[in-house]
Amino acid sequence: MAVNFITFDVLNKLLIQNLHRIPHDIDVVVGVPRSGLILANMISCYLNKPLTDVAGVVAGKLFDAGNSKNKTDWARDFSTVKKILVVEDSVASGASILQVKKRLALINVDKIYLAAFVESRAINMVDLFFAVVPQPRMFEWNFMHHSLLNFCCCDLDGVLCADPTQEQNDDGENYRKFILNAAPKFIPSQLIGWIVTARLKKYFEETRFWLKKNHIPFANLVMLNMDSAEQRRALNIHATFKAQIYGAIKESVLFIESNPSQAQDIARLSNKFVFCVENGMMYRGGLNYISDHVDFRRAILIFAANVMLHKIWASVRQVERVRLK
Repeated sequence: MAVNFITFDVLNKLLIQNLHRIPHDIDVVVGVPRSGLILANMISCYLNKPLTDVAGVVAGKLFDAGNSKNKTDWARDFSTVKKILVVEDSVASGASILQVKKRLALINVDKIYLAAFVESRAINMVDLFFAVVPQPRMFEWNFMHHSLLNFCCCDLDGVLCADPTQEQNDDGENYRKFILNAAPKFIPSQLIGWIVTARLKKYFEETRFWLKKNHIPFANLVMLNMDSAEQRRALNIHATFKAQIYGAIKESVLFIESNPSQAQDIARLSNKFVFCVENGMMYRGGLNYISDHVDFRRAILIFAANVMLHKIWASVRQVERVRLK
């Protein structure tokens, strides 16, 4: 299965690269909740324009802004608004954007519709777009709520919950209390295919209890079968263990890791893709596939519908030459 994974870093670079193509005479930036508001807020800040959402347009209300902003040329209310930019993060079938257009049909202002990413069938549904990105695709802002999580391996400490402190990580009673009461971090709404953790297997029941308590759906829980944390540390086997499990699961498409060093090692040892939540980077073969393999000036927007797993970030690399219709 080929997956196009888009990070916040890629989104921001695409926006900056094409900021000059967005009409600067717009009066208000309108975000389509929820994900469209992410990009809309960025555009609003870069262009120093008022922001609202679709319901705000219908109600004639703008979001409040900080006192530090220069608002000399800002529209104070919708009585003076002539042009709005309606922003969505992506358009696939077009059902959502068509609903938005229907809601705004009676609003008597010029409307420009922008989506960061579209499928080829949806190009004509918007006025501006950044890149054509086919399905299946995941965004950094929704990866824990995407059905493709069913085909992902996921670390536990640092991803699903906070890492233990040095005092808590004693491989004893303090650690047991930590596992039972760890503060949740990324809580998925989709089933995780494989939770793969270097936690010792002797803490299996405590770990399963915590997962159930925090309503985290998962199909498989894979833990390290060693006697002690001291033995694990001596062998420094964390990344090796995760890479072995990940590499053996042929249908897995991505490993979600918290530690950058381990993410690099897992990617290098498995020769598969690893996304690190701590630094927002995608790795393959130990390399950062954003900074080391993406040329934002020359990459071409061509995405194959069916490519092998090793082309996931080769496809993302092709996002970077932006098209705006």
